[in-house]
Amino acid sequence: MTHLGYLIVGWGVSLAAGAAYAARLITRGRRLAARVPTDRRRWMTAKDAS
Repeated sequence: MTHLGYLIVGWGVSLAAGAAYAARLITRGRRLAARVPTDRRRWMTAKDAS
């Protein structure tokens, strides 16, 4: 494998790992946010904020 091949594989693995981590983090955050009672939610996310 050439130096360019190692460079491409290295960047590819790094970007894929970062994207997978970000997707997992967002999914987990949304799932946990749904478990918060309505009266304890932040004003920006509460549907009945008034």
